Amino acid sequence: MVLKSCLMERRIRVLIAKPGLDGHDRGAKIIARALRDAGMEVIYTGLRQTSAMIVGAAVQEDVDAIGLSILSGAHLHYFKEIKALLEERSATDILLFGGGIIPESDVATLEALGVHGIFTPGTSTGDVVEFLQKAVPQRWAQLS
Repeated sequence: MVLKSCLMERRIRVLIAKPGLDGHDRGAKIIARALRDAGMEVIYTGLRQTSAMIVGAAVQEDVDAIGLSILSGAHLHYFKEIKALLEERSATDILLFGGGIIPESDVATLEALGVHGIFTPGTSTGDVVEFLQKAVPQRWAQLS
């Protein structure tokens, strides 16, 4: 009962990242603000992050989830690379999700890779908040 109480009181910690050279960060900032307004702790890494920088920050900040914002078309590369780096760092407990310009034909590949949520243009910020509010506590329960 004590563990369950602690889990319910703990704030979800999310790292929002913009990998690669894509300089358009408006969507990432909107998501970061929506998550913060929903009571989550949000770390925004800023533009032009490498996969190693993103995973390093996620491990250092002890986040529950990493959200990638990718508009460049390099989503398969970055999700695969970040997933591999999380495995190398024994940080597979960190939930990986993302959004941006991601073709529907790539969603199944990303899901098979272990990406937990894919959000494409037009998705409401409320959907992302709801996803994390449900998925992260489920992850906590699996790990306890």
